[in-house]
Amino acid sequence: MTVLVTGATGFVGRNVVKQLVDAGAEVRATTRRPEAADGLPDGVEVAGADLERPRTLEAALEGVRALYLFPVEETAEEVVALAKEAGVRRIVDLSGASVSVGLHHNPVETVVEKSGLEWTHVRPGGFMANMLQLWAPSVRAERVVRYPFADEPMNLVHEADIAAVAVRALLEDGHHGRAYTITGPASWTVREQVAAIGAALGEPVRYEEVSRERARELLKAQGGFAAASADLMLGFVDYDGGAASGEDGYSEQDWSALERPWPDLEQVLGRPGRTYADWARDHIGDFR
Repeated sequence: MTVLVTGATGFVGRNVVKQLVDAGAEVRATTRRPEAADGLPDGVEVAGADLERPRTLEAALEGVRALYLFPVEETAEEVVALAKEAGVRRIVDLSGASVSVGLHHNPVETVVEKSGLEWTHVRPGGFMANMLQLWAPSVRAERVVRYPFADEPMNLVHEADIAAVAVRALLEDGHHGRAYTITGPASWTVREQVAAIGAALGEPVRYEEVSRERARELLKAQGGFAAASADLMLGFVDYDGGAASGEDGYSEQDWSALERPWPDLEQVLGRPGRTYADWARDHIGDFR
């Protein structure tokens, strides 16, 4: 069975590809930038395709029976229709834990459910890897992190665990019609996260608490993902892109539901999720 992985060069997509290969699956990977696929495992067929231009996926869908779908709302209906026409039988889509607690509606989930195919929604909480792109430049250059929210707990999830749940749903029966909310096993404050990075490096990393406004300035100056995500990560806009209604746009009760561990990951994988300390060790090269 050929499995098609879209968004294959992203944090989760790369892990989905690797774990599928490790499981012995035949994998085809799509990316808008095939030159960025150099780190994918040997034997993976790489196809240049763009979810924002669905017709570019037609060749990649040939012979595919299971699809890992990175969510692009604007073209989801056409992409799923093409997949069904090509003979895809199972779709596992990447969504978000905010859907599980009513903070956000993901139209891609609706499209997938209406397709008549086997479907599973994978709804991760905040990615541990988001902090990599925000903090790694200053850790590498100065061994310092400047960020607000010093002692506010965050439940973040390792991208490899998100991928592991997706891979189970792609390869195994019994996951049809399920929506899995994927969290880490515990919450970590920003101060604790920085300490974990220092422990992984084996040397001190200083934490400097700054205001949201100052953090925004610093992230905007970095450019790239840090600049593009600063307003959302720091609570200046909400998930729909509008101005936040409060300090972070949502009530304390809303966010508290995402701070506690959810049981879905352990139920699917039969083990606890990886901790932030595990993640820091896995990414030591990025911080060094």
